[in-house]
Amino acid sequence: MTGLVLVLNCGSSSIKYQVVDPVAGEAVVSGLVEQIGEPGGPVPDHAAGLQRIHGDLVDSGVDLAAVRAVGHRVVHGGRRFHAPTLITDAVLAEIERLSDLAPLHNPPNVVGITVARADFPDVPHVAVFDTGFFHGLPEAAATYAIDAGVAAQYGIRRYGFHGTSHEYVSQQTAALLGREPAEVNTIVLHLGNGASASAVRGGVAVETSMGLTPLEGLVMGTRCGDLDPGVLMHLKRTAGMGVAELDELLNRRSGLRGLCGVNDFRELLEQVSTGRPEATLAYGVYVHRLRKYVGAYLAVLGRVDAIAFTAGVGENVAAVREDALSGLDGLGITVDPQRNRSGRGARIISPDGARTAVLVVPTNEELAIARAAWGFV
Repeated sequence: MTGLVLVLNCGSSSIKYQVVDPVAGEAVVSGLVEQIGEPGGPVPDHAAGLQRIHGDLVDSGVDLAAVRAVGHRVVHGGRRFHAPTLITDAVLAEIERLSDLAPLHNPPNVVGITVARADFPDVPHVAVFDTGFFHGLPEAAATYAIDAGVAAQYGIRRYGFHGTSHEYVSQQTAALLGREPAEVNTIVLHLGNGASASAVRGGVAVETSMGLTPLEGLVMGTRCGDLDPGVLMHLKRTAGMGVAELDELLNRRSGLRGLCGVNDFRELLEQVSTGRPEATLAYGVYVHRLRKYVGAYLAVLGRVDAIAFTAGVGENVAAVREDALSGLDGLGITVDPQRNRSGRGARIISPDGARTAVLVVPTNEELAIARAAWGFV
């Protein structure tokens, strides 16, 4: 059977799309709409971005009649969704209800699904959930130390996110090393506007940095990552901030943007190069948090065969890779400066014979989503 799959990946500030031949594993056409909703940006919201994408697909000359399925990246599946799921009205309503847990992501996911179902009404639409790969986290890793009854009543646990990417990259890392995934322990660092780390033992996720929502963990473009919960109570008491204000603060006015006013890493690096103190501090906080998670996951895994950098920052910013792992030679972790700053695509950037291989592994969530959606054709 032949045909194509349209994959929509609606992120917090971007939409990636591909038309994929799932059998050949190749993208027929692809594109990216960036800086959605940014002040002065060219695209005011996700609906406008999707309209632009539809026009681009028509202009590309791709045969849209050959699209046999549409695959959607959906960030939060809660406890109910972890396998690829055929989207019905009821499923869409549940994805929208879960927006409370992923306020930056599930709403644009819902917009993408709604628009695409109208544009492609006669093909299956399939949701592939970011939380799926982490569904089987060990209970000790998934459980928060709060009142067990409250946690059970309100579904409070660590769900984890970027799972499609972490799963794909961990598998590709093993392949690059010429080994089976079951033989390899890997730390995956997915560094984009959203950022997350995972510890993968023998192909199975055993720990991850994001939690109930995509807010926990590493410093991100606009999200704070790890934060003392007491900060929220302090701001409630002293500044009178309500839930909506705190949500806005932590999800949209924190991270790199909160520290130095920009969340695009290219702009951050430009400001660092000019010596702007706020940008230098923001970069330092970002790298420091990243190093902490690498150290923590070394302890979780015990033996680390590989550390893989992926996503926009992880794949393209050599300085982050070098700075995050500098000084770890005694642990068998070394980055070769020449390899790190040259070459493209999937590659090993550690010296020959290093105890722990360090790699750059471009993620391909779209291919993974396309193949999952193709299973419903």
